[in-house]
Amino acid sequence: MGYCRPSLRDEESQILAALDILVRLPVGRFRESVVLWRRAGFQPGLIKSYWPPGTKDMITPPCCDCIGSKEDFSATSVYPKMMLMKSKHLALVLLGCATLAAVADTATNAPRRSPVTNLAEWKDGVPAALPAVRHPKVEGVYLYRPESQWTYSHHPSLTFFQGRFFAIWSNGRTNEDDLGQRVLLSTSEDFDHWTEPRPLADSIRDAKGAERVLTAAGFHQWQGTLVAYFGNYGLHKEGTRLQAMTTTNGQTWSAIREIGVPVNPNHGPQATRSGRLIIAGNISFPWSDDRSGLSGWQMSGIYPASMNSTIKDDPASFREVATWQDWAAALCEGSFYQTDDNTLQMLLRNAGQRKGSLGHRLWITESRDDGATWSEPIETDFSDTNAKFHFGRLPNGRFYYVGNPIGQGRTPLVLSLSRDGVRFGEHFILGDEHYSQRRPGHAKGGEYGYPTSLIHDGWLYVIVSRQKEAVQVLRVRLAQLGS
Repeated sequence: MGYCRPSLRDEESQILAALDILVRLPVGRFRESVVLWRRAGFQPGLIKSYWPPGTKDMITPPCCDCIGSKEDFSATSVYPKMMLMKSKHLALVLLGCATLAAVADTATNAPRRSPVTNLAEWKDGVPAALPAVRHPKVEGVYLYRPESQWTYSHHPSLTFFQGRFFAIWSNGRTNEDDLGQRVLLSTSEDFDHWTEPRPLADSIRDAKGAERVLTAAGFHQWQGTLVAYFGNYGLHKEGTRLQAMTTTNGQTWSAIREIGVPVNPNHGPQATRSGRLIIAGNISFPWSDDRSGLSGWQMSGIYPASMNSTIKDDPASFREVATWQDWAAALCEGSFYQTDDNTLQMLLRNAGQRKGSLGHRLWITESRDDGATWSEPIETDFSDTNAKFHFGRLPNGRFYYVGNPIGQGRTPLVLSLSRDGVRFGEHFILGDEHYSQRRPGHAKGGEYGYPTSLIHDGWLYVIVSRQKEAVQVLRVRLAQLGS
């Protein structure tokens, strides 16, 4: 896109024409434009009478005397580089022309698409099959199958510590994410036999006596200490925060401690090649250089900078961010891997098509500075059925995905492999059997829900919820997956 060349004899009419289009933009696109204008040093109070209702407080008094530098407006792939000028009117004309060009580009150009793919076969816009699917031998064991009480189970995680497997999951009386939800713990020495589940963090009440909602959020290990994380929020998602408990012997656990971020994570901390820890949330991806995972957490993510002081990350706030950013999809539940060029690839669940999205595909955001900042998310060609997933890397260097990329009702459970982190073309069915739900509950369902994975001693382990009621661990020998 080239530079705009307005006629100075018609500045006022061009400004008004640009503003007329600007104020008709969707609110997310308008706010995005305002952010970019302010980044360039322009604070166009001269035209504040044209602002849509509720946006005047985003603009400070006019101060457009910017001198001789260039600003790259390509952050959204639609703004040109422009020489900033002292003339207030000419500056506004140039910005108005950039807005016009942005509108034109948005209307005529197809959205960018990431090359990350699982080569799914499509029918009527829905992922219908995967190529060359194999069925390895898979072993499985149930950890929890409730009969009559505490019949909701979800968000499971698994680790191996001091000779034992440790599993945690969210556990509610009847319904999903309801008051009194707690975190259960079970352990095993041999995979086949598990201890009777017991509360790691039992139901918690706030200062007013109201029960809270706890959500299991994974593990982390460092120098002989195991950390178990869980989110804590109220019925209406108020007071969202991350908490943890620690153990050095697997038997006795510390008191609950605050981690210091307003996040209900998707997975526990994951180390990058530098040793930095990153938590995959929904729209936030906190990072810390404290390898204990207990302090030093800094917020980062794909939410707008204007939300820095108020952001929280829980099962509701990601939809607010999607509306604010005017994304084509509501994005949540990230999982990332690091490619050999040190880029972090954070894949995101599409939890609701809004507009302009093809749907049934994962989205992606990248970080090239070890998680400090993240790119604008874009759609991939990796199929998705609106379900949580987990990415990782095998000991032989291949990348893997575990999730529900095809089918309905979160079945089958599929393992997909890639040599380059772009084309996931080898597929294995890990589970496609039916589990009969014993007790009803709000939002319960899904054959193989919310998988998380663990590699240990020549096996790939995957823990899942079954119909958001039972908890099961599956495993497959790495030798069955090829070299």
